[in-house]
Amino acid sequence: MDIVNPKTKRGWRSDVGEASLSDVYRTVEAPRNGSRWRRIAAFVGPGYMVAVGYMDPGNWSTSLAGGSKFGYALLTVALLSNLMAIVLQSLCARLAIASGRDLAQACRDAFPKYVSIPLWAFAEIAIIATDIAEVIGTAIGLNLLFGIPLELGVLITALDVFLILYLQKIGFRWVEAFVIALLGIITVCFSVQIFLADPEWGAVIRGFFPTTEIVSNPEMLYLALGILGATVMPHNLYLHSGIVQTRAYGHSVPEKREALTFATIDSTVALCFALLINASILILAAAAFHANGKTDVVELGEASSLLAPLLGLAIAPTLFGIALLCCGLNSTVTATLAGQIIMEGFLKIRLQPWMRRLITRAIAIVPAAFVTIWYGDAGTAELLILTQVVLSLQLSFAVFPLVMFTANKAKMGELVAPRWLSAVAYAIAVVIAGLNIKLLFDFVIG
Repeated sequence: MDIVNPKTKRGWRSDVGEASLSDVYRTVEAPRNGSRWRRIAAFVGPGYMVAVGYMDPGNWSTSLAGGSKFGYALLTVALLSNLMAIVLQSLCARLAIASGRDLAQACRDAFPKYVSIPLWAFAEIAIIATDIAEVIGTAIGLNLLFGIPLELGVLITALDVFLILYLQKIGFRWVEAFVIALLGIITVCFSVQIFLADPEWGAVIRGFFPTTEIVSNPEMLYLALGILGATVMPHNLYLHSGIVQTRAYGHSVPEKREALTFATIDSTVALCFALLINASILILAAAAFHANGKTDVVELGEASSLLAPLLGLAIAPTLFGIALLCCGLNSTVTATLAGQIIMEGFLKIRLQPWMRRLITRAIAIVPAAFVTIWYGDAGTAELLILTQVVLSLQLSFAVFPLVMFTANKAKMGELVAPRWLSAVAYAIAVVIAGLNIKLLFDFVIG
């Protein structure tokens, strides 16, 4: 029989241990005898949770800064980042389905401790940077809509732990439904704002074509790397490889192949949707701010206050605040889950679900709250952009192991990535590393 034992070592240093997010592991039925559309529908969800990371509040800040300063020129970075993300997220699904491991577990089972522990530390730094952006974004959204002080808004975001616990208790599909519903609200808000901004569509199309100025201009490169860091996020690679395993697909190679196909369709469609939202943020900034001579808009609060006079309708900043709050709520949910996957996968920490989530949330939110309260309103924009550049610098430490694992037949068996896909993935990894080296070089010399 063509069955793969899920506990076998194969090319790994140790057997597969208990799955991360074990309380929801394989809890979503994937029917094997229904219609093809019904089987595809069973895999819809994880891709949209991953897509949240491609439109989080940190992304807003970098896109607003890029759009207001350089117009539509950085749309090409958003497009290229999204194409990179589609490839890398498909590899995450491949790793999870083929090996039964998320990326954190794979690093733990493939490398000695002197390698895996630093990788865990880098992943935690990425989670903290992610959470700082999301906590700030949520707090600003609460401030814009309800006048809640920034410091109090930061503390309110900690309550999402209880929301996740409740939703997962009634079923992981409810977590996905919550995320997708908020994505729908974000889409409506941006659709209205783009309609009001009336961008120059010819310039928008030209913005998707690359220009050498992105590399030659250090300021543009800094923002481009911020967009890259906000788009292809390290925690998304860990998250996707974990939540794909909430599906109860079979253990045979044909069943795994079908699961991989459906999971890849889910993530690809969701990331195309994320590109529309991501590009909309930059287009709105270019059309509303750059076109009106406002080339230094970087703060989310400032952007909101300028929208009403520039677009001519008082509802514009309200829509902006609603979309920002929805993004922040969504992002804190997915970042908390990613933090749990990283801690459990690397360190094999086994606690009660509420305790695990409380610890992983505290690791991220305590420094986020401290920095936010310390900086206040004044420094949030610079801090948001900095967090995205930090994420970009951390990205290689997740991307290279992912590409290495999925290209290794001893580890992946029949589902090893095709050579052409591995070649593309390695090229993406090298480009990301090269851009980061260029950023550090520019920073050091001046």
